[in-house]
Amino acid sequence: MKNTILLVCAVLLAALSLVQAADKTAGFTLPAYQKTTLENNLTLYLMEQHEVPLIYVVFVTPSGAVKDGEKYGLASLTGDGLLFGTNNYSKKEIENQLEFLGVRYGVSTSAEDTRFEISFLKKDFDKVMPIFKEIVRFPTFDEQEFEKRKVRLLSELEQAKEHPRRVIGAYFNKFLFGEHPYGNPTDGTLSSVGQIVVTDLRSFYQQNYRPSSSAIAAAGDFSSDEIKNQLVQLFGDWQGDEQPVGSAAQGQARFDRSRVLLVNKEAATETQFLIGSFGIERKNPDYVAVRLINTVLGGRFTSWLNDELRVNRGLTYGAYSSFNARKQTGTFYISSFTKTETTVEAIDVALEVLARLHDSGVSEDVLSSAKNYMKGQFPPDYETSGDLADFMCDMFIYDFNESYINDFEKNVDSVTAESARQIIDKYFPRDNMQLVLIGKASAIKEGVSKYGELTEKEIDADGF
Repeated sequence: MKNTILLVCAVLLAALSLVQAADKTAGFTLPAYQKTTLENNLTLYLMEQHEVPLIYVVFVTPSGAVKDGEKYGLASLTGDGLLFGTNNYSKKEIENQLEFLGVRYGVSTSAEDTRFEISFLKKDFDKVMPIFKEIVRFPTFDEQEFEKRKVRLLSELEQAKEHPRRVIGAYFNKFLFGEHPYGNPTDGTLSSVGQIVVTDLRSFYQQNYRPSSSAIAAAGDFSSDEIKNQLVQLFGDWQGDEQPVGSAAQGQARFDRSRVLLVNKEAATETQFLIGSFGIERKNPDYVAVRLINTVLGGRFTSWLNDELRVNRGLTYGAYSSFNARKQTGTFYISSFTKTETTVEAIDVALEVLARLHDSGVSEDVLSSAKNYMKGQFPPDYETSGDLADFMCDMFIYDFNESYINDFEKNVDSVTAESARQIIDKYFPRDNMQLVLIGKASAIKEGVSKYGELTEKEIDADGF
C-alpha cells in the first residue's frame, strides 16, 4: 500500500512539473533590444537587463573554420591569438588586469564564426571596455605566445585520438562534406597546424576581421543609449577592407549510396559510431518542428533510441540523435557506443528505431509529452544575459530573427501527428545513410560491411 501511495505521488509530481513548465513557457518572448549599424557597418545589438549589476559583451565575426582553406586550424588559432597581446597590453598584462577586476572572458571558434566574450561588473565598464577594444582591434599575435600555443595544440591533437568520442565528430564531418569547407576540422590536424606560422594569423585577421561583417552584442545592466555612445567612441573609427565576405560554404546534395568509414583503433574494446546524413540550415522555418520530432527519436533520456538501445537491450549506456544546424546544410546523426562484439546488433537496432519513426510516425500522446518537455527546457536556455547576448550573435550569424523565441510555443503546439509525418519524410534521412565507426576493425569489419561501401582508416594516421 505504501509503495502504491508513493508511486501515485510521484506521478502527480511529474504531471505538476510539466504543467508548471508549460506555464513558465507561456508568453515567453525575447526581451526588447536595439539593433543599430554604425557608419563603418559594424552591427550592434543592445539589450537592457537590470536584474543584476553585470554586463555581457560578445564580439562575433563570421570567421570560423570554413575560412581555413587548406590551413586547417587557422581560424581557431587566430581566435586564440587575440589574447596573445595587443599594441598596448602584453598577454600577461591582459590576464592580470582582467583577473584583478574579476572579469570572465574567452574566445571560441566554430565552423561558422569566432566569438570573444567578456562579462564584468557594471561599475568596471570604463576599465574593461578599453581592453576589450584593444583585443578586438589591435592584436599583435606575439610570436612567442603563438609558438607556445601551437605546441600545446599539437599535443592536444595527438592526445585527442586516444578518446574516440572526442574525434568521431571530426571524422563524420569530413566523411560527409569531403573538401567542402564544412568538412574542415576546427582545431586542425597535426600536419596542418604544424605548417601554420604566426604571419598566417596576422594575414587571416587582416582578411577576415572587419567591422562591416562583424557584430557586438551586449546584454546587462546599462542604458542602451549610453552604451551605444560608448561603443561608438571605441569602435566607430575602426576601418577595414570592405571587400564582401560572402559565404564560404553552400548546401550539399543528398547521397546516392550508403557508405561506411571504419577507423581502426586496434586496442579498442568498444565501438563508437555515428549514423547520419545532411541536416538543415539554422534559419529553416521548420527548425522547431524538426527539434520536436528529434526529441522523440533521440533528444532526451526517455527517447526511443535511448529506451531501445540502453533500457530494453542493454547495449549501451547512452544513445541520442541530433540535428547540428548551420548557416547552410547542417548534419543529422544518431550517436552511441557499444561493446565490440555487439557492434552490429547496436547499429541494427538504431536503424530499426529510425525506420520505426518513418513507418509509424508519432502519435498525439507521444507528441504531447515531447511538447511539454521542450517547452519546459526552453526558458532556461535564455535565462542569463550571457545566454541572450549569444542568442543575438546567433541571429546575426545564422540570419534568423527573434520569431524563433517569440513564436516558439506556437510553433511547438502547432505540430500534429499528420504534420509530424511530413516533417519526418522531408528532413529525417532514411536511405543512403552514412556511417562512421571507431573500433577494432579486425573484429567488426566483416559485420559492418553490409551497411554500405566500406572505407578504412587507421586512427594513428594524420587528419580525419
